[in-house]
Amino acid sequence: MAASRSQSDLQLQFQSETESPMSSIVYVISQQVQGAMENMFKMTSEIDENSAGISEEIEKCKESAIEKKKGLEEVREQVEKAAYAVLELLNNRA
Repeated sequence: MAASRSQSDLQLQFQSETESPMSSIVYVISQQVQGAMENMFKMTSEIDENSAGISEEIEKCKESAIEKKKGLEEVREQVEKAAYAVLELLNNRA
């Protein structure tokens, strides 16, 4: 029995010696993955914040463009009315 115990003890010792470097590698890799995931989460949050800001700016620009378009249409109508008035005056003189 002493021989079988020592053989099983040797197997356990060999197993723990080989598992120790493997577990260290797995631990280091898991720490690196966790760090990378935290960085990705931070970047995703920054992207979300920036995209929200960009969307707000786009909406403001759209509103501004619509207001400018309305203003230009009003000016165009006034110019058309003035042009028709001038044409009418010229036609009445002739």
